Amino acid sequence: MYIHLVQTDTFRSRPGRIEDADKVGKIIFEAFSAVANKHSFPPDFPSVDVARGLASSLLSNPRFYSIVAEDNTSNDGEDKNSIVGSNFLDERSNIVAGVGPLTIDPKYQNKGTGRQLMINVLERAKNKNFPAIRLLQASYHSRSLALYATLGFEVREPISNMQGKPIQEAIPGRSVRAATESDTESCNTICKTIHGHDRNGELQDSIKQGSAKVVLHENKITGYTCGLTFFNHSVGLTNDDLKALISSATNDDSYGGPGILIPSRNTQLFRWCLNNGLTLVQQLTLMTIGLYNEPAGSYMPSILY
Repeated sequence: MYIHLVQTDTFRSRPGRIEDADKVGKIIFEAFSAVANKHSFPPDFPSVDVARGLASSLLSNPRFYSIVAEDNTSNDGEDKNSIVGSNFLDERSNIVAGVGPLTIDPKYQNKGTGRQLMINVLERAKNKNFPAIRLLQASYHSRSLALYATLGFEVREPISNMQGKPIQEAIPGRSVRAATESDTESCNTICKTIHGHDRNGELQDSIKQGSAKVVLHENKITGYTCGLTFFNHSVGLTNDDLKALISSATNDDSYGGPGILIPSRNTQLFRWCLNNGLTLVQQLTLMTIGLYNEPAGSYMPSILY
């Protein structure tokens, strides 16, 4: 379906396709780099190839909705119908739809394209009857915070993006192993206990990819992680469960991508990360529309929610 992004019909949108991955990935890299460099923060993506890998992954996943904006006019010899922005909606949950990444080619900023791409995915979530819509945004990017607030999002809490050499600390009474399909019910029960809903779609994906782990206390599963990266979430009945999961990282250099995400108000866990050598990369803001339950346990969000 096409929608006009501005009254001049300069832009139109259409569903994303896997063959868009190179162009979409390039824009993701350039857009995030431009904003980060402007505010003297490290970019979320270290190279175009990494951003293209993300774009390919999202565009090829049938449970992610994608929308791209095209410039359908000729401009200084540039090709018509060139992609100038994109947005995504994670539909792997029956309850929560996660928004992003939303990116616009830096050359096409300030033309209302980003707002229209956001409106498109919000309408998609409404039409799919999602009770909740969520996202995380970089706190230093005040314009995106203002945009999301005007579109109905509410600020919930600050999130600390942390990075460094993986913590290798033994947590008494806790053991960690790879998650299997047979762990799904226990993991979903814990997520429901903490958040009021499960994230089964993400959990299933991460088990298949081999990145999911569970933590055990007295031979019972007390938490799990879909992966210790920017794009994965974790939950635990206690902070010790999350500490054990964080300490299970096997990469000698760093946590995946820009790092792991720690709710800043979880002072004990935040301080433990700092005392064990992790550094604060940036602050993010968790924002929501619709259903939201205050977490009833320990958790680490993904960059989507």
